[in-house]
Amino acid sequence: MSDVLIADDHPLFRDALQRAVLAALPDATVHTADSVPALFTLIESLPDADLLLMDLHMPGARGYSALAHIRGQYPGLPTIVVSGHEEAQVARRALAHGASAYIPKSAAVDDIVEAVRAVLDGDVWLPHKLVGGSVELKADEADVAARVASLTPQQFRVLNMIAEGLLNKQIAYELTVSEATVKAHMTAIMRKLGVSNRTQVALAASHLDVDKEAFPTNSPEP
Repeated sequence: MSDVLIADDHPLFRDALQRAVLAALPDATVHTADSVPALFTLIESLPDADLLLMDLHMPGARGYSALAHIRGQYPGLPTIVVSGHEEAQVARRALAHGASAYIPKSAAVDDIVEAVRAVLDGDVWLPHKLVGGSVELKADEADVAARVASLTPQQFRVLNMIAEGLLNKQIAYELTVSEATVKAHMTAIMRKLGVSNRTQVALAASHLDVDKEAFPTNSPEP
């Protein structure tokens, strides 16, 4: 029996993915999450899961950041990225970040079934219209991805809250920790990312955004 994880914040699409997974693997047990923090909790409780299907854009992360982090922390977990993006470049960047397959949300159920079976057989899968060509990550993007992969889950949460423009006191409130704890996480994040201030943290994170735009920052807090 296989344990399959599905992470998507849209209930209807999450249900559609679950039906497709069960069509491919009738005996599978499917576990779902609607955010990146919920996904982390799920993975921690099921460290031997057989497959993860995850959306690129969910609460708690943007772009390829969650993919880069999960691939670093759980390299043995095959991951299929699902996304509303139809561009070949987006799909190929996902593969370059370690995904085993890329499924546009417009894909037919048969394609999702085919992708699930292919990945569990150890293959890499793309829809036919996106097959051909490849992409190599730019050095700065690959470097940031490796550094993000080294963060702890809590540090990753703080990183993404910084990228969203939250202040230290707001992050402390959201995580129910003290501001001193947030500042300690900030120090560790800056060390791991090789930067020296909050703005540079957000700029580093922006390398993993799908459209490569910088994340907003609201304050020069250290």
